[in-house]
Amino acid sequence: MMTPQDDIALVKKQELDLVLTRFDEDVAFTLGGALRTRALAAGMSVVIDIRTWDRQMFFAATAGTSADNAEWVRRKINTVRRFQRASYRMVLERGEGPFSPQSGASSADFVIAGGGFPIRVAGAGIIGCVTVSGLPGRLDHGLVVDGLCEHLGVDAAAYALSAQ
Repeated sequence: MMTPQDDIALVKKQELDLVLTRFDEDVAFTLGGALRTRALAAGMSVVIDIRTWDRQMFFAATAGTSADNAEWVRRKINTVRRFQRASYRMVLERGEGPFSPQSGASSADFVIAGGGFPIRVAGAGIIGCVTVSGLPGRLDHGLVVDGLCEHLGVDAAAYALSAQ
């Protein structure tokens, strides 16, 4: 059985290993479409957002989502951008809930919840994020990781968090 420390180490490995060689509109569309297809096949109600820090490049919502999901996505994006790590890693390191007042990260604009994952491009670093909202945070995170693994042609089993 994996411990929280094991999960943190695995998420760090995901962040370092799941690196794109390039990122542009075509990559965003291909990755986003694959995530949407995966969600539809599993009957998941999710919102998917893929972006660089300055603009949205893909957005999709499946049946059963609401404006609340898009709001969660916005707050997860802000968290990934500010802390430069997966929002689920923030859950594992800090616990779910609001940031402390000392952090200066208002709950109106930031959230500690899984589903935001940094887009890292070789030679460029973190340039944006892939974000999913609609499932429990661990599953939102897993959907993104599975989609990135598929896109990169790597074995998703090597990066999968255990079921909890």
